[in-house]
Amino acid sequence: MIPWGTISGGLLAASVAGAASAGGQAPSHVEKAVPMVSGQSAPTVLAPELKARVVAAGAMRLENPSTLFASYGYAEDHKDLVAAPGIVQWPGRTIEKTKTEPDKNVYLVLDGQKGADAGYDYGRRFLFQGHESGPAKFLIGPKMGLVTRINLDADEPHRITLMAEKDAAGIPLPPFDGITWYPFSQRLLLTSEVGNLGGVWQATLDVPSKVEDISGALGRGGYEGIQADSDGNLWIVEDVFEITLSGGKEKRPYGFIYRFVPKDRGDLAKGGRLQALQVTGGNGNPVVYNSREDVLGPEIEALHTYGVTRKTKWVTIHDTDSDGMAPFDANAAAHAQAATPFKRPENGVFRPGKGFREFYFSETGDTNADSKAGVEKGGFGGVFVIRQAAASADEGEIALVLRGDKEHNGFDNVTFWSADELMVAEDAGDRMHHQRGTFDSAYLIDLRVDHGGAAAPIAKRIIAQGRDASATVDAGYHGRIGFQNDGDNEITGIHVSDGDPTAAGLLGAKVPTPFADGWRVFYTQQHGDNITFELVPAE
Repeated sequence: MIPWGTISGGLLAASVAGAASAGGQAPSHVEKAVPMVSGQSAPTVLAPELKARVVAAGAMRLENPSTLFASYGYAEDHKDLVAAPGIVQWPGRTIEKTKTEPDKNVYLVLDGQKGADAGYDYGRRFLFQGHESGPAKFLIGPKMGLVTRINLDADEPHRITLMAEKDAAGIPLPPFDGITWYPFSQRLLLTSEVGNLGGVWQATLDVPSKVEDISGALGRGGYEGIQADSDGNLWIVEDVFEITLSGGKEKRPYGFIYRFVPKDRGDLAKGGRLQALQVTGGNGNPVVYNSREDVLGPEIEALHTYGVTRKTKWVTIHDTDSDGMAPFDANAAAHAQAATPFKRPENGVFRPGKGFREFYFSETGDTNADSKAGVEKGGFGGVFVIRQAAASADEGEIALVLRGDKEHNGFDNVTFWSADELMVAEDAGDRMHHQRGTFDSAYLIDLRVDHGGAAAPIAKRIIAQGRDASATVDAGYHGRIGFQNDGDNEITGIHVSDGDPTAAGLLGAKVPTPFADGWRVFYTQQHGDNITFELVPAE
């Protein structure tokens, strides 16, 4: 059993000592998650060594507003404020503006960046984001998204720049979940997790940005997490809609871990090979899940057992040289090649200082306390590591790092705080918040603890997320027919970076030292007021 909230004695002392940096004292453990009280807001609790300062808030105006997007966290689709109890939406009318939900963050230190004001000096430090939500086309159907830049050195009138809301062909952008900087082609890469309409878009740093859909090369899927390794390969984590199997609350694992091997790192649009991770089970066969018996079977239990490793290999599911450049359904291709799916894998990151040989990814799980999969069979998700001899190796192994339980689950955002501490945030969802009675948290996982046998990682809670007043109102409307905004606040976009835009600055290349040597820490409190924070030392 994981010693959640039981950090004490020598292990805690070692963990604190390992995380301390010249920038301030390492964060200590927050004993409890914030309780959920229906209809009531609650403040977020940080480790006492930390404080959060606002770098952007949903109500802030964009310096270059458009007809559809004028504020950081709101779309201009509001027709009629109707807040009376019992009133719901219908076509042409909204209770409130659609909240665009700024999501993952990329921090870069750049020279010569321009904005809407030709005469303004925007400084050198920037935070780039895609937005996970937006208004739907024609009131129903696919949502429209945007890309923004937070100008960290700028005053408030110039603080947030709209980079793009349409692609180079004039097509409205989809909502974006993942983002990374790809230094080999000098492009931002953004992912959309809208199933077989999702994919990968690349964007220049210009204002307005030139955005191109490159899903002909990388496929269409519910892509979310995306990171590049030192060879220029892209590792993509797919968060697709789960299929609930008949007769139970547990869900069939359905999203894959992909690796894209480009033909030309300088131009991803030229194509390459898309691969999917295949896990070999104890019986020597690929691990797949075709029935409820599989989902509750021995192989999924083995993957969610500490100390068990399974062999992995990458199977090619599409090669543009032989299969062409037309967009294709990556999820269907991965299923056809007997790749191994997981229960809502969402994000991944390379462990720093390991030569891109260790990739850690999160699995959200069933987000339902009534799942019969339980702890042992992945009902509450987990965190896994893929280990390989080299970034481009074709084979490796996978092992469990962290296993969720009823109180700690819905693992989503991940980043490395230090060489040995992985930061993991929850997105348990409204239903699980009600079931367990608490909001989400973010943890530091000490990877130096031996995971063999019954041993498990030490987890320190450093953020106990609360709920702002705006999210509390939205939670009250949640579930009403037509209401479009989510309630409760999600911890997203956790990001530790020194902003180095070169290949040497890829996440995983350097060992982070938060608050020292230019390293900064950001996260977004999604939903509600949609605020992006920077974490800084309390003193």
